[in-house]
Amino acid sequence: MSILKVSIRQVKAARALLGWSQKDLADASGISEPTIKRLEAGDGGLGGRAGTADAIRSCIEAAGVQFIPENGGGVGVRLAKRTATE
Repeated sequence: MSILKVSIRQVKAARALLGWSQKDLADASGISEPTIKRLEAGDGGLGGRAGTADAIRSCIEAAGVQFIPENGGGVGVRLAKRTATE
C-alpha cells in the first residue's frame, strides 16, 4: 500500500474548504505558525519533517477533508460526506 503524497496546494485548498487561517492550522496540528508559513511559501509536495507533514495531514483529515490522489483527473481535496449523526 502506498502512502498518499500531499501537495502544498492541497493543504491550502483544504484550509480554504475549512475556512482556516494558517494560525488555525497551526493550532489544530500543533505545528508552529512560522513553520506552516514557511511550508506554504513553497510549492510541490508537503515537505518538512515526516512528523510535521503527518500532523498537518492528520488534523486536516480529522476536520473532515479528504485528500484525493492523482487518478487521471488530477489531485484535489473534498469535504467528507457527513453522516446522519454529525
